[in-house]
This record gives sequence, structure tokens and C-alpha cells, in this order.
Amino acid sequence: MKAAELRQKDVAGVQAEVKALQKAHFGLRMQKATQQLNNTATLRSTRRDIARAKTILVEKQTVK
Repeated sequence: MKAAELRQKDVAGVQAEVKALQKAHFGLRMQKATQQLNNTATLRSTRRDIARAKTILVEKQTVK
């Protein structure tokens, strides 16, 4: 997800997105552990998406 899309959401929306990304990342980690994950690059991209969303969340919470 792009940063511009996240900035358009409110705080609750960004928090929901962070939870969804963390859940997806957990699923990918489990797939990797059981040798079912074909594209391991998705782990990196979801980890970076989580970091991007958390950064924007902090920005929104501090700029009230």
C-alpha cells in the first residue's frame, strides 16, 4: 500500500491496516516455516508496509 493511500485514512483506519498487515505477515511466516511459501520477497514487502503504516500512524497521532 502506498503512503498517500494511508495518509488519506483516519487514525482508526490506519490502525486497522496495521493489524491486517501484521496478520498477513504472520500467515506468510507460517507458510515459510512449513515450506509452502513460493515467493519469499512478499515477507520483505509486508514488513516494509507495516513499517510504513506505523510511521504514518505516529505522524497522525502527534499532529492532532
